[in-house]
This record gives sequence, structure tokens and C-alpha cells, in this order.
Amino acid sequence: MDVDVSPDGRRLAFSLLGDLYTLPVAGGSATRISSGPAWDVQPRWSPDGRRIAFTSDRGGGNNLWHVRADGSDPVQVTKEDFRLLNNPAWTPDGRFIIGRKHFTSTRSLGAGELWMYHASGEAGGGVQLTEKKNDQQDLGEPAVSPDGRYVYFSEDVSDGPTFQYNKNPHGVIYAIKRLDLESGEAETVIATPGGAVRPQPSPDGRSLAFVKRVRDKSVLHVLDIRSGEVRPVWDGLSHDQQEAWAIFGPYANFDWMPDSKSVVVWAQGKLWRVDTATGNASDIPFTASVEQVVAEPLRFEQAIDEGSFAPKMIRDVATSADGRTLVFHAVGQLWRKRLPDGRPERLTSNSNVHEYQPSFSPDGSKLLYTTWSDAGMGAIYVRSASGGGTGTRLTQEKGFYYGPRFSPDGRRIVYSKSGGGGLTGSLWSGDRGIYVMSANGGNPVRVADEGEAPQFSTDGKRILFLTGGGLKKKLMSVGLNGEDEREVFDLKYVDSVSLSPDGQWVAFTELFNAYVAPMPVAGKAIELNKDSKAVPVSKVTENVGSYLHWSADSKSLHWMVGDRYFSRGLRDSFRFVDGAPDDLPEPSNNGGIAIGLQVPVDAPKDVVAFTNARIVTMRDAENREEVIENGTVVVRGDVIEAVGRDVAVPAGARVIDASGKTIVPGYIDVHAHAAHFGQGVVPQQNWAYYANLAFGVTSMHDPSATTEFVFSEAELQKAGKMVGPRVFSTGTILYGADGDFKAVVNSLDDARGHLSRMKANGAFSVKSYNQPRRDQRQQINQAARELGMLVVEEGGSTFHHNMTMILDGATSIEHNLPVAPLYKDVVQLWSQTDVRNTPTLVVSYGGLSGEYWWYARDNVWEDPKLNRFFPRETLDARSIRRETAPDWDYWHIEVAKATKVLRDAGVKITVGGHGQLQGLSPNWETWMLVQGGFSNFEALRAATIDGADLIGLSRQIGSIETGKQADLVVLNSNPLENIRSTIDTRYVMVDGRLFDVDADMAEVGNRGEAAPQFYWQRHRDGQTFGLEFGPTAICHCPKGHGAPGGHGHTH
Repeated sequence: MDVDVSPDGRRLAFSLLGDLYTLPVAGGSATRISSGPAWDVQPRWSPDGRRIAFTSDRGGGNNLWHVRADGSDPVQVTKEDFRLLNNPAWTPDGRFIIGRKHFTSTRSLGAGELWMYHASGEAGGGVQLTEKKNDQQDLGEPAVSPDGRYVYFSEDVSDGPTFQYNKNPHGVIYAIKRLDLESGEAETVIATPGGAVRPQPSPDGRSLAFVKRVRDKSVLHVLDIRSGEVRPVWDGLSHDQQEAWAIFGPYANFDWMPDSKSVVVWAQGKLWRVDTATGNASDIPFTASVEQVVAEPLRFEQAIDEGSFAPKMIRDVATSADGRTLVFHAVGQLWRKRLPDGRPERLTSNSNVHEYQPSFSPDGSKLLYTTWSDAGMGAIYVRSASGGGTGTRLTQEKGFYYGPRFSPDGRRIVYSKSGGGGLTGSLWSGDRGIYVMSANGGNPVRVADEGEAPQFSTDGKRILFLTGGGLKKKLMSVGLNGEDEREVFDLKYVDSVSLSPDGQWVAFTELFNAYVAPMPVAGKAIELNKDSKAVPVSKVTENVGSYLHWSADSKSLHWMVGDRYFSRGLRDSFRFVDGAPDDLPEPSNNGGIAIGLQVPVDAPKDVVAFTNARIVTMRDAENREEVIENGTVVVRGDVIEAVGRDVAVPAGARVIDASGKTIVPGYIDVHAHAAHFGQGVVPQQNWAYYANLAFGVTSMHDPSATTEFVFSEAELQKAGKMVGPRVFSTGTILYGADGDFKAVVNSLDDARGHLSRMKANGAFSVKSYNQPRRDQRQQINQAARELGMLVVEEGGSTFHHNMTMILDGATSIEHNLPVAPLYKDVVQLWSQTDVRNTPTLVVSYGGLSGEYWWYARDNVWEDPKLNRFFPRETLDARSIRRETAPDWDYWHIEVAKATKVLRDAGVKITVGGHGQLQGLSPNWETWMLVQGGFSNFEALRAATIDGADLIGLSRQIGSIETGKQADLVVLNSNPLENIRSTIDTRYVMVDGRLFDVDADMAEVGNRGEAAPQFYWQRHRDGQTFGLEFGPTAICHCPKGHGAPGGHGHTH
């Protein structure tokens, strides 16, 4: 709650659950002066007491407004739709309002500047008062001195320039500064251990009240401005947000009484009047009538494929020169389809390698492609395009090979050689770059030290390729020996470029759309983008453009949307092309050619009976805690056939005597970042998957991953070609900040396009990730409602946005609310919705993350499963050198307690390990729920059936019931007695496949998959050099940017 005192000292204005109220200063019945769906906060009385300024999203995004004291006559002061505003502060003459303006770059929670606006709202541009020092360290909380000369504000002065999690609040994070409006100079007023935030000058101008951290308390302090004396006044404040992203300010607004002797402040869920001389605090009792309209949450049942499935992640598409044959990658192999309606068939017969990136020779007779095996690593092959027989290996050295292409005369090839990553190791990563070699093999020539996606010029005399990354990409050109380097295009949001075979056209993809333009030749670099004025640009696709490539005659473009193949002729894109119709057709995703591939779903044939076990079923777990003693579970194939005490064991069944053991449903990690950021090569054995399985995780939902990578792995696992948990994902996030993967949403049609694209690629959920405006988030929700998809919202450490996400019907809030404890206002509102919460306590917002608790107290580096299934150099780096703190400094415990309050009120809580340590971190998450007051059963429920329910799969997984999929964990000990028994795994079964944890995860049963071997075990030194983790979006993990134990995108 933000609170402000009227100039006459008789009334208060405060915000409560997005509405504004006024109240007599002594308390009583509050009068609501704003209502409706808008979220209104941070009220501030005008100097004459006639109007109240506030922050509101009533125009779609947060801007500054003011109304009369009775709530009438609203005036919009600012009208920003991207650089949004909050924290209004009047100048003493009432003519201007100063606010914090929000700026983002590639990190979506950004930094602030102070801007001043005329209160009439008739000159919306405003005057800039301060300039952000970088894109990630915040500034805000303006307050104007009573003489109007100074603007006080708080600023993050910690080591920069990047925002860091788990900063030390006992040092200096925030300082209070003041800007002299006469000279324009700013000076530091308070920079002290414990920080200083929410400055508020007294009406007499002599004192400055502010908030400072003192050990485990946030304490109200007062500075004597003349002498510099600082006095602690009251230690009853709620926890400040100095350690979090706090774009609305690290503490709620408060204000002085007119006599400058006391302040009115929110704390502990109440309003208080605090005497600044004595420190005596008295609460101000009040009642308020609250009414909010909530949208129906996005909840849709999903289905796990049975029998067979149609792969949707169709990759690396190539069209033959005659346009009659399509070659593509799916489920690890290359396939061929005769267009338009041929049945796909395997192009090769070798199932011991993964095959990628096919490319036809100019005459269509040959096909280049790359291969990968974990043991043999990568290579480039050439083969007959007609299929049959074996290919010829062209590269002799092991490595990581990408994008081979023929020269126009078919005599040479060009390719890129890159480095490995956290899933594959990085051996043979030293000689990266762009290479040219004979099409018959031989010694390659390196023509560039870096780059990707190379292709020959039309005359075959030059090589064009992409360099750089992020928003600094370029298309470069060099001669066949690397000479005469030239820059062709300056690329920002463009992420792929394809030149037509005749050299007359350039096609490119930009922000999930494809475009085409005449190819300019200017002798200098040209900026290429969809809005170019230098050449005509035509949009080719409707919201998508994967694997964009040219026909051999340069007259058409081809691309994929999920498992459908599309084409569009140049004459449909430009009126000046011969044969163009008078009315050019609009790009459309309708039609296309269905690939039509069907792949069997993997299912074992075994019958397994677990006997004499304690079975924690999670059946009807919301109403009872069913535990079957001395029970039997029978699994036939991939389905649970029977559960109970009196169950007959079928003849011929494999019997597992589970005496003294406990069987629980497989754990479901609904916020699992499982190293799904790669650049195309998918390992045959994924150590992150084995680590998760070994710790009992049988299903993962990754809410931030590279689309191509995660759905490729999901389909490999589904087809039985990769061992691991079931994999579900949002794919690439719908990112609200800058970057070449941002999702621009300015209309419902924009949102529909993004969600349709993700659904076509295999997603049933999307991650709405810090879209700045509320109406953008609402448009995503509406598109999801139309398409039957789930929306898991990035919490982003922003309380006010979180509350509107709840009102607007998100499926879940990912991460915790940054404030704790939670009081009746939030709890009662949330409990009347069906919006879920995945708190990810391992990386809890607002203070020291839970992950560090376990490093400090356990010898994590000694865990035998981690040592078997986790790269040792990464494990040691994360766990050996401990960072410790007293128990009260671990914020996750308070967050867990708040989570328990939500659960008791009916809000379903789920488990997300965030990929901090694969397999172990979701177990930590379960244990930390118990630290917050969950019973062991309640914590297990969060880790199983409630997780299944969140992602719409509770009909098939999440509990041990007849007819459900066979996902089980056999534990040596009882987690109902000791929650840490969840990692005491003996067997893990996923989809009916049984793995023996004590035998290094070798498979038990007719199939008998051997124990895996990973790159650090294959290479005896166990180490890699130049270790990378593949191109990732910027990571917001507390440790390890982009690390395989960490996750993907950032705030």
C-alpha cells in the first residue's frame, strides 16, 4: 500500500489492490475514489490538496494521471506506450509532476530516469532531469524539497553496469541523491551500509525520512539535513526491495504530517503513524470495501501422444532444383518427401548418427549434410540425392560442422566450423571459422576466423556469411582465400539472410517474419531491415519464416511453419515483377503442404510388478492423503494396470520386491531449464536429462528455451531415441525488451501470430515475458484463450504487474511475489482465482536465494548422482566455495512461508527447480516448501499431481492410478517421514521404461539400454577446454550465465 498525507493533514490517500481510497487521518471507513479494471497506485496529493496524482495502467500501460480529490475529472499527464512512467511527485507550485520513466534495452526490467511534465498533460514530451548511467541499474522514487529547488531520489550505486542477483544489502546497494534544479548538478546525500531508499523531505525542509536495512530489519530513519545526523526511528517496516528489481521503488510511498513531527507509512499490512522524535508507532485502523473483476484463468487440458505422433519440429529444409523433392530433418534423421503429397521416407539407413542441414547441389544430383554422434563427433557427408547406399565423408577432422553449401558450379563447398558446449564438451573447438574445400574432400581453406551461415556469391568467387551476434550482426563477404573482406549488410533485428541463386534478390528473416527485397550493389555497407527505404521490401510470411530458402530459378521462396511447407513467388510480392497480379495476395499461413510424417511413440513391452511397497498415490490428493502399505503396482508397457494391496501379479511379470521402500509418482518440474539453449547439434545422450531422471524427475516443462532445440529433444525422447524425462516447453519466450528474438505485440493479431507460430512448433504453453504494457499481456492471454494454450507469466520481481497478471487470468505466475509476508488483501484476491504459482525458491526474488542455503549446509560436490551425471568442473565451481549467511538472511524461507499461506487459502503451488543444479534443484524446491510450513505430503503433492494439473496433464500423469502413464519413483526411504528422502532413489520409471539408479541408470527390462557415457567420461581427463554453453539468451541465473546448470533468458 502506498500512502500520502493531504496538505492540511486531515486526510490520507492510499492504494489497495489497484484502487485509490481516501481516509480520515485518524482512520475509519475509507472512501474509494477509483475503481474498475485499471490498476491505480502511488497516490500523491497536489500542494493545494485539490487533486491526487497517481500511476495507472488505464490507458494500457503505466502512465501518470491525476484526478480531483473525489476521483472525478481524470487527466492523463503522460502518454507513453513503451517508456512507461510511475512514482509521481508534484512540484510545490503544483504546475509540474516529476516521475520515473522506465527504459529497457536487452534486459527487460531496465533502469529509470527522472522526467518532469506539465500537470495539464498538454505537452506530453516532458523535460529530462536525469540520465540513466546504464541500462540495468535503477533510479527512481523522486520527492521534491518544499522550496522546489531539489529533487531527492534513490539510485542503485552497486558495482555495475549489470544488475546482479543476491547483492549484499548490508553493504551499499542504493544511495539517496538530490538534483539541484537550478544548477542541474546531482550530489549524494546518503550512501551508507544498509542502503538508503524512498527519500521523503519534511514539510519544514529540515529533515529527510528514508528507509535503510539494518541486519534483518528495514528501519525508518531520519536525516537532519543541516548537520548530517542520521537517527533510526522505527524498526517495524516491512522488508524493503533493495535486492530485487524494483521498478516501482524499493519501498512503498509514505509521507510526513504537515507539522514535520511524524510520518504515515505502510508496514506489516497496516497503516501507521510514527512519531519521529520518540519512535512511537500507532496503527491507523480502517476498513475498505474492495471489488475487483478477475478473468477466467487460462486452463486447458492437454494430451500426451499415444501410438504415434506427427513431428512438428521439421528442421533444416531443402528443396531440390526441380522443386519436386523436399529433404528435411526430423527426430534426429534426414527424410525425403516427393512434393506435393508423397509419403516421407528415410533418406539414409544409418541410425547411429544424427543428421542435419541438407543442401542440394546445383544440378540436384547430390546432397550435402552434417552428422553428429557423441563418440565420433561431427562430420560433413555427401551422397546421392536419390537416396540408398552410403554417403561419402568429406571432412576428416572431428569437430562441430554447420551449414555446408555447394558452389554454383558444384566444384567446391563452404561450411562453418564452430565450438562445442555444455552438453557436448568442447574438444576439437579450436579452429573455428568459415572454410572452403573441394566438393570431393581434401584440405580445407579457412577464409574467416568467425562466422556462420556461409554461402557462395552467384559467380562463385566470393563467400558471404554472418558475423556478430545480438543486435550487432553483419553480412560479410571475402574472396575464396579470405582476401578482400567487405561488409555487405548491417543487420540489427535480421537474424538470417539468403541471397537468390541469380544474385538479384535478398530474402531475410526479422522478428519472426520473412521479407524479400531486390539485392542492391552499392560498394558499401547497407542497413538491411523490413523498414528499409533504400529498396522496396515485401513481407513474405504471416508471422513466421523458419528455414527460408530459394527455389533454384530464383523465382520463389520456401519456408516452414511447424510441419507445413509453404511457398510464395516473387510475382506475388512485387507489382514490378513480370506476371504479377494487379492485387498482390496478402501473406497467409493458410494452406501449405503437410509433411505427413508419422513416428511411433516409444512404449516398452515389459510387464513389471512392484510388490510389498509403501505407495503414496496422490490420487484425489486435494481431499485425502492416500498411502497404501504393502501394496503392489503393476505396469504393462507404458501404462499402470493395477494399484492396491490385493493385486495379483501377472504371470511372466518382472517382479521388483520393494519391501521397505516407498513408491511415489514421478516428479514434475514445471519450471525446468534443462540446457535447452543450443545451436543445432542435439547430443544422443543428454547428461542433464539423465541427471533429472536419476533424481526422480520424469516430466519437465521448460518455460524458456530455444524453440528448435527443445522441441527436437522432446520429439527424440517421445520416439525413444533419447533417454530422459518427458519434455514440454514454451519454446522461445515472448520477450518484451530488445533483441533479435523479441516478440512485438501491439495488437491482438500480433499476439495471435506469435502464439500460432509457437503452437505450430509443438508448444501448448507460452511464456509471456515482461511485456511492458498490461494491454500487451492481455492480448497474449486472449490469443491463448482462442487457441487453447496456457500462458505462464514471468513474475519479473514486479509486484504490481504480478497482481494484474492474476486479475487478467494467467495460467500461473512464475517465480515468487517479491514481497513477503502476504496479507489478507493479496491472499483473498488470489484465492478467488485459479491462477497458480511456481515460486522457484531456489532463485527467490527480494533477497538471498534458496540455492545458497544448500551449498552452505551440504557437501553438494560429494553427491554421487551429481558426480555421475553432472560435469565435474561445473559442479565444483558452483558448490565448493561456499557463501554463507545467518538463517534470518535467507529470504527464501519468508517467501516459502508466504507460499504456504497462499496454499492454505486454496492457491495451488507447483515445483520449479529453475535448472540451478539439474535434478537436485527441484528436490531442493520441494524441501524448501517444507521449510515454509508445508507438510511433507503437501510438498510432494506440489511436486507431482499439482504440477501435472498446472500443465493440463493431470488425466495422464502426476499420480499412481490405474490407466495413467507409468511414471514412478522407487525410494529407499520414506519422504513422508523425512522430506530429504525424495533424492534417495533406487529405481526411476518414465513411460514404463525402468532405470536402475544404483547401476548408473542402466535400463532394466527387455530393451536393456546400457548406462550412459558422457563427454567427460569418454575423454579420460574429464575436462574440456574453451568450455562454452552454446549461444544463449542472456541468463538471469544467480550463477553461471547460460550454464548447463542454469537457465536462459533475463529480466
